[in-house]
Amino acid sequence: MTTIVLGSDHAGYRIKQFIEGLLVARCYHVEDVGTWSTASVDYPDFAEKLALRVRGGRGRKGILTCGTGIGASIAANKVPGIRAALVCNVREARLSIEHNNANVLVLGGRPFDRALTRRIVATWLRSSFQGGRHLRRVRKIAGIESKFLGG
Repeated sequence: MTTIVLGSDHAGYRIKQFIEGLLVARCYHVEDVGTWSTASVDYPDFAEKLALRVRGGRGRKGILTCGTGIGASIAANKVPGIRAALVCNVREARLSIEHNNANVLVLGGRPFDRALTRRIVATWLRSSFQGGRHLRRVRKIAGIESKFLGG
């Protein structure tokens, strides 16, 4: 059973809860790293928790939410090995996997459209990395990351 790690700040809490229901209905194992309410919290804390779980192999993929998705995607992408893609439509969801091998899907939670969210998540989960020229590019991204990490 595939594990999907979920994380959000307070502004992404409602969409995260909706996504959890979608995942459970599709028989995914869900690991929720928080937050667990709409009380104000800081998105970098939850982006880091999620990214470390995905990177550490405890979860193959992650879905992260905050108000716009912008802050969470920036924070998650600071963790080496994370390719977090802020996605706004079904096409971007598909291409984030096919071309970029994204291991974290990031969505904005204010506001969110249930039908669109359902389609984005389903597309992202069923898409596959195409490799080929895209693998070369993903490796170049990893090379940039490595260069600035000093090794």
